[in-house]
Amino acid sequence: MNRNSNKLNVPEAKAAMERFKMEAAREVGIDLKDGYNGDLTARQAGSIGGQMVKQMIEAYEQNMK
Repeated sequence: MNRNSNKLNVPEAKAAMERFKMEAAREVGIDLKDGYNGDLTARQAGSIGGQMVKQMIEAYEQNMK
């Protein structure tokens, strides 16, 4: 069985996730292009992902109040 764990359950969420990723990249000072960004270093990609997680945790904590 071949399952893609990166597949979004709601197709409309793809555009929102792209905007979220671009915003997170800007916040950590990384210039992303539309489309393929395979030239990023692991550190750059990790910084973007880490910023996204940080924002999601902050949003969750705000909703818990």
